[in-house]
Amino acid sequence: MMNRKALYTLLACASILFILYALTQNYIIDPGAEAFLSHKTGLKRELNLPAWLNVMYVHVAFACIAMAAGLLNFSNRVFKKSRRFHRVNGYVYFLSVLIVVLTSGYMAPYATGGKLSGMAFNALNIIWLLISITALAQIKKKRIDRHRNWMIRSYAFCFTNLFIHLITSLFHRGFGLIYVTSYTISIYVSIVLLLIIPEIIVRRIVRSGDAAITS
Repeated sequence: MMNRKALYTLLACASILFILYALTQNYIIDPGAEAFLSHKTGLKRELNLPAWLNVMYVHVAFACIAMAAGLLNFSNRVFKKSRRFHRVNGYVYFLSVLIVVLTSGYMAPYATGGKLSGMAFNALNIIWLLISITALAQIKKKRIDRHRNWMIRSYAFCFTNLFIHLITSLFHRGFGLIYVTSYTISIYVSIVLLLIIPEIIVRRIVRSGDAAITS
């Protein structure tokens, strides 16, 4: 079984690479999101492009902040060096998740795939927020192990966009489904995976007696 250090290293590499990709893609390569918007057809609501882009920039920025903050707080080295930083950084993570959820809620009605996709995004946002609130509530009650487990579940949702793009590519390019259908399916599949994968990690950690994912 993968040990804690190897798991954290894998998590750090995936997080850093995805942050760099997200920032480069959305702010440098395609700041107008032309490639992504080209798939949005048959929208029932008129898209205010300047407003949508501004919301998207905020969404991406705070998604990256949440991913970075969460990664730092999973490091036992950082925790031991400064518990105060760990606590403040935890609030940064929670605030970032809240902003990501709110901006996603704004963009949901314009989601590729229409109402089905929008409903899935709203469900995903509610689930992520509830899990994050539970993690916060657990640490307020000094339940460190339960806090850690719920944070693992919460942090998994930072990879939502990555999962959606990978699964969309699988169905669109691998199975030949049209992009819109592939994208819609990918959201629902991602929700299931984002609930199952961290649960497996939590159960393995608890079963093996590990105290945290550490660096």
